[in-house]
Amino acid sequence: MPIILGKKLDYKKLAWYIRQMLSLSTIGDEVAARRKTLGLSQASLAKKSFVSRATLDALENGRISELGLSKITKILSALGMELKIQETISRRPTLEELMEEDRNDQGLDR
Repeated sequence: MPIILGKKLDYKKLAWYIRQMLSLSTIGDEVAARRKTLGLSQASLAKKSFVSRATLDALENGRISELGLSKITKILSALGMELKIQETISRRPTLEELMEEDRNDQGLDR
């Protein structure tokens, strides 16, 4: 079991929690799909969004671990897209809630 903040957490619960978050890889997939739909090359999109082609390529191919909101916004804007912040339909559990659930599950095994 992984230890986060000094506490053990079940792999299945951790994996579920991570899958609920929007990743750069997901954004990159959407950017690549939209760019291709619009018939743009990476070079032309990079020029329109004022980022390097290497950055765009890394985003589209999941090889980037961090990218500032400013750059993401520029790329999405050049594609006629935007990020939307909204209240979640179903609230995601906190780390503490997941750990409490894990403790409760372990109690059933005793």
